[in-house]
Amino acid sequence: MYTMMQVCKETNMTYQALKYYCNEGLIPNVKRDKNNRRIFDERDLKWIKDLVCLKKCDMSIQEMKEYLNLCLQGASTIPQRKEMLARKKKAILASIEELNGCVDYIDWKQEFYDDVLSGKRPYISNLIAAEKE
Repeated sequence: MYTMMQVCKETNMTYQALKYYCNEGLIPNVKRDKNNRRIFDERDLKWIKDLVCLKKCDMSIQEMKEYLNLCLQGASTIPQRKEMLARKKKAILASIEELNGCVDYIDWKQEFYDDVLSGKRPYISNLIAAEKE
């Protein structure tokens, strides 16, 4: 069994986030020790790690609740869960494509700066007015 703090360390979650997830019902069947403190087993820990991943996939709390509800209904809801995850994957891939464009820009700009610093090309800025000759 794991305490809240142990789960936080294992999942890299804040204590407040884990408590919030518990209070929002995202972690079903939370158990309590003799002092009424939340405790978690291996299955809980695996699910909490899944929640962390879903959050990183930009899934809202409401979407996580919907996903959890589908999971709790069993195998019959696998097609709906697959569709939810497919939509998230599509959005993530679009974000990756956009970020790759940003990386390409940074690479181009770094090369431009290297060329300016080495004297291969003159410095031209869109922000500074060109000097009149």
